[in-house]
Amino acid sequence: MRLAAYFLRTASPARTVARLVAPAPALRFAGGHAKSSRRSFSMHTPSKSARALAAATVAATVAATMTACVSQAVPAQATAAPISASATSAPEIPATPAGKQLGWLIDASSRAPIPEDELKKHFSASFLKGVPADQINQVLTGFKDMRLTKIVQSRETALVALVQAAGTAYEVVLSVDGAGLIGGLQFRPPAPKSWSELDKRLRKAATQTGFLAAEVKKNGDCRPLHTVAGDKVRPLGSMVKLYVLGAVAQRIKSGAFGWDTEITITPELKSLPSGQLQDRPDGSKVTVLEAAKLMISISDNTATDLLIHQVGRKTVERTIRAWGNPDKRNAPLLTTRELFVLKGADYPRHAKRYLSLSTAKKRDYLEKVVAKVPLDTIAAWDKPRELDTIEYFGSPSDICQAYARLAKMPDKHVNEAMSINDAGLGLPAKQWPTVWYKGGSEPGVHDQSFLARTSGGKTYVVTAMAVNPKAVLDDGALGLELTALARGAFTLSSSS
Repeated sequence: MRLAAYFLRTASPARTVARLVAPAPALRFAGGHAKSSRRSFSMHTPSKSARALAAATVAATVAATMTACVSQAVPAQATAAPISASATSAPEIPATPAGKQLGWLIDASSRAPIPEDELKKHFSASFLKGVPADQINQVLTGFKDMRLTKIVQSRETALVALVQAAGTAYEVVLSVDGAGLIGGLQFRPPAPKSWSELDKRLRKAATQTGFLAAEVKKNGDCRPLHTVAGDKVRPLGSMVKLYVLGAVAQRIKSGAFGWDTEITITPELKSLPSGQLQDRPDGSKVTVLEAAKLMISISDNTATDLLIHQVGRKTVERTIRAWGNPDKRNAPLLTTRELFVLKGADYPRHAKRYLSLSTAKKRDYLEKVVAKVPLDTIAAWDKPRELDTIEYFGSPSDICQAYARLAKMPDKHVNEAMSINDAGLGLPAKQWPTVWYKGGSEPGVHDQSFLARTSGGKTYVVTAMAVNPKAVLDDGALGLELTALARGAFTLSSSS
């Protein structure tokens, strides 16, 4: 959890806002200072090889016909897939507005840097406002002399193409606006074509991994289709917020309060970013629904703590147990602020004292000691810390059950909150009209989980968990790779 992107970080809503180098799904503690609610992003400096920017993203608002792109600039060594040398003849570029821009992009990659005046003829003004010309040229330089090998999908205003650069394959996701100018552009690793390929890539992704692809049956059971250590409990990070949302929805169903109930933002309930609510004035109000949307879509930590306070800590703990997750380390359930304090304030004094206590005395310590620690005393940490003791815990199977319980809830607001951000998964909207996402990370942890429902009504959940207890993970490269694996897993699951 580096203090350059505060803990419990999740990507911006992929279908509404896109950025140059948007945050990978994460539960992260990083960022400059406690009052900063936004993470700053910078593109990695490209190497001489196209591998330096494998899956680098330049994204602006993507046309409605195509899933928006949200991802991170990453070093190539962890993501892209080798392409066969047998692919020698390039396919015909579609005679569409999107195809025209793809042809220009391929040509431009051989003569970068491209003058700004020329870029203005091919990228929309809104794209260029968020993505400066020098950053576009970094990407083009990184993918020098790219070659088209396949058109994967093609519509008038959007396409997905497979290209080769420096002996490596990438998918290019491109869309244009009404004037035919590029409004969205992403380079990403291809999805795996088989379970064996998925397993091979997963093993390379991190030292410890867990994976589950499952169908959620009508009765709410998760039927595993493919699993790698699917029952192994690991740190959940921000995926714990699935349980918080479930507890909120259950309390609303019981009549305890409503989605329109207002919660007061007080100094004691403010946490650190990611999020927005920590920047609002003390005493201001937010509805339960807005807090729930922010908690899921941008992983707002203050929103999370407000909701835990609204329903009660023990209520969320009961939901976790009732939904099939028995890990005793989830009680007491920490608020995000409490977790920050234990891991970042006068470490390891508070952590050691807390861990030495019984559950009942831990609750007392949180209330009487931890709650009084000022946020500005929390220091950043950039190495894995207390991953087996001060975290939230569960397995890929547990997360599938959490999604299954949420999916059975008839409350439309649950779907509303879960559907805002798909983390750039990129499933075709016609075949997959419903996509939910929640991820989490901190130094040494990177998790992603998705639920997607087909147009025919079948529901699948894919969860990938990666842990390195000794070193920080490369969230950029790993995030894109896990997303690619999840995208492939949904396709493989639906065809099995």
